Amino acid sequence: MDEDQFRSLYHAMNQQRCVFEKALLNRRCDCRRKQAFLIANREGIACQSAESLVRCELFLNTLRQAARFALHEVTIDGPLPHNKELKVQAGGCLALQAHLLPEDSQSLMVDIYSLLNTALARYPQLADLPYSELVRGVVRYVSRPSARRS
Repeated sequence: MDEDQFRSLYHAMNQQRCVFEKALLNRRCDCRRKQAFLIANREGIACQSAESLVRCELFLNTLRQAARFALHEVTIDGPLPHNKELKVQAGGCLALQAHLLPEDSQSLMVDIYSLLNTALARYPQLADLPYSELVRGVVRYVSRPSARRS
């Protein structure tokens, strides 16, 4: 299967693509609303809830905009490069977990759905989250530690 066929089949099968797909596939986060699927030995993630997808998209877009300057991405439109997008997704969720649940901040897997529910219980709107603190977590996040050379 060539790349064009894969992309068209992927978009046909995945009508509600999870916006945190990179963090989920990197195994740094989890979500109880995800639905994983395979196409030609490649994994994809769909969202089972349209309402959750809208909420996650709002949170991720706001976090991405807040982190653009810190990530040295000054262009307003367009996606971030893969590794920077992974930093925003995983680093932002881990920072939000550390802010909301400091006692659970050492756990490996963050359930994004539960995390956003907890955030909305404490803050009236997602726009009220402490994005400056979350951006620090994005900047500090390391997707893969560098290998030590001997």
